[in-house]
Amino acid sequence: MKNLEGLNALWETARSVLPISAFLILFQVLVLRKPIENAKNFVLGFLLSVFGLHFFLKGVSMSLIPLGNSVGKNLIDLKYKWSIVVFSFILGYFATLVEPALKALALEVEEISVGAIPHTTLIHAVAIGFGGGMAIGMFKILNSIPNTKIILPILLVILVLTYLAPDEFVAIAMDSASSTTGPVNIPLNMAVAIGLSTIVENADPLLNGFGIIGLTSLGAVVSVLVLGILTKF
Repeated sequence: MKNLEGLNALWETARSVLPISAFLILFQVLVLRKPIENAKNFVLGFLLSVFGLHFFLKGVSMSLIPLGNSVGKNLIDLKYKWSIVVFSFILGYFATLVEPALKALALEVEEISVGAIPHTTLIHAVAIGFGGGMAIGMFKILNSIPNTKIILPILLVILVLTYLAPDEFVAIAMDSASSTTGPVNIPLNMAVAIGLSTIVENADPLLNGFGIIGLTSLGAVVSVLVLGILTKF
């Protein structure tokens, strides 16, 4: 029975990868009329991606999500609220450093800018912004602050920074925010936030636990725009 369940889970993962692969193959062969280069490597890579994604999702559900949820529920044991906020910043910062999508984006930016924007500088700038957004989100949960009172001021700050920052950094900031919502940050940080919101008195997990990833993305936008402004000097 367990073997059958495992095969079903693997098939579900394969079903999520098959449509996009089939679409690209058909478009390449039928519309662009170009052959698939190195078909053997493509098939091997497809199989590796299916198995890799399957094992990663299984590992996340068995480790990061329950651990993050447990940590979130026990954060309330800390004596001072500011220590929870500091912890959230550190968690968000280091979790962002391992995001593969962010690393890929940073390397592309470094290549296109001919080294003017080093990939390590961009990665750390995004991590700082993500950590700051995570800290703000946890502060919101601890004090039951409505989302609008947090989001609107941040959006106003982003509008001002967008006007002041170089145009290329505005575009990079938007993509940097998206690249942080990857396979590490979402399950881990959301689990911590929901875990905390289930313990905090008068906090509704549905209202306060969710939205944390959006705040972290806004924080990443702010930090990259600030980095762009600093490059002027």
